[in-house]
Amino acid sequence: MFPLDEITNNTCSVYWDQHPHTILYNILSGRENGYLNTKLSHNTTVHNCHCVQRRTVCLKDPKRTCQVASSVLVKTICFVRSLPSFRQLPLGDQSSLLRHCWVPLFVLGLAQEKIVFEVTDVPNSSILRQILLGPGLTEKDTDGPTLAGVHKLRTCLHYLWNLDLSTKEYAYLKGALLFNPAVQGLSALLFIEGLQQEAQRALLEVIYLLYPKDIVRFSHILLAASAIQTISHSLVTELFFKPVIGNTNMLHLLTEMLFVH
Repeated sequence: MFPLDEITNNTCSVYWDQHPHTILYNILSGRENGYLNTKLSHNTTVHNCHCVQRRTVCLKDPKRTCQVASSVLVKTICFVRSLPSFRQLPLGDQSSLLRHCWVPLFVLGLAQEKIVFEVTDVPNSSILRQILLGPGLTEKDTDGPTLAGVHKLRTCLHYLWNLDLSTKEYAYLKGALLFNPAVQGLSALLFIEGLQQEAQRALLEVIYLLYPKDIVRFSHILLAASAIQTISHSLVTELFFKPVIGNTNMLHLLTEMLFVH
């Protein structure tokens, strides 16, 4: 039900051949130029001052970073599509799981491919402006991604990198996050719960084989999974995809990628 050769397949070259006119195909049409192998520099230092952390930021090199991010997103959707157990679910459940889980899966993809990025202040986004907006300002109240939100994302990535997960660990962790019975409105709830338990058992078995003496690795991986589920959908969308897709609805784009044949 959860075969390793299916779940560890993170590529989908057939997708490009069958769907050459999608938005993301056009975004990635320059991938031969070496963008996908680019490792962008970054600085993880964030000041403690609240007004600094609330500063609105954007990608310093949006062309390259958005191209890499789009590639990770395509691989993420192809991973989901490749799972027979996912395709057996009702279409409504597939949509609900994707809507709820695409950001954690995308973050795992960023971590697995060691993607780093650099941000800079949005023009006209000054410390004085942030102060004038008031102390109660939250990330959702700003016009875009905040420095604090980016720092949170980078912290999750570094935590995953420090764990140095194997390909199989990444694959089964993705499965455990995808098949989330806590998502509201699922019609095949018991089946999805069983799939999550199966993925967690497979992850635990892989950990035991690779690290038989590490009794805390499984809990550390689950802690990382919990952390990445707190990453804001709006942060990921605004930072990595809005520079390319503009006002296109992200969920509509994901649904098209998932169900197009």
